[in-house]
Formats: sequence, C-alpha cells, structure tokens
Amino acid sequence: MAETRVALIAVIVEKDGAVSELNRLLHEYAPYIIGRMGIPYREREVNVISIALDAPQDVISALSGRIGKLPGISSKTACSNLITRTDDEV
Repeated sequence: MAETRVALIAVIVEKDGAVSELNRLLHEYAPYIIGRMGIPYREREVNVISIALDAPQDVISALSGRIGKLPGISSKTACSNLITRTDDEV
C-alpha cells in the first residue's frame, strides 16, 4: 500500500541555462505531477515556477533535492500533513 501526500515545490530560475535540465527532471517525475505554472518575471530576468505533486514522501524529497542542486535555481518545498493511502504504486 502506497502513502502519498500533496506537495508544492516553488522554484526560481535565475539562469536560463538550467531550464533544460529542470525540464528533463520534471519529465522524469511526470507521473507524480498534478500541474505546474511558470511565470516569467522579465523585469528581474527570472522565472518563477510552481510544481504541484501527489507522491510518496521519498519521491517528493528526491525531486526537491535534485532540483535544489541545479546551478542557477533556488527551490523550497511545502508538504501537506494529509497522507493518502492507495492500493497502487504510481
């Protein structure tokens, strides 16, 4: 039985060169992504991205950690306290 929770990863991209690696990671974790929203902030030359997930805690932590290690990217993660138990693994 899998336990999942809803989480949000907030990402600020400060270097355009990091975008392709970020997109590769998001594609890898696509089965867990509920949705994402990106906002270009042209005046400050950054992009603000929010990624909503429904995933096991270890998947959330792994993705968050991998995003946080990308150069030119800052991120923070918020997780819900509500844990959902499902019969299927995602």
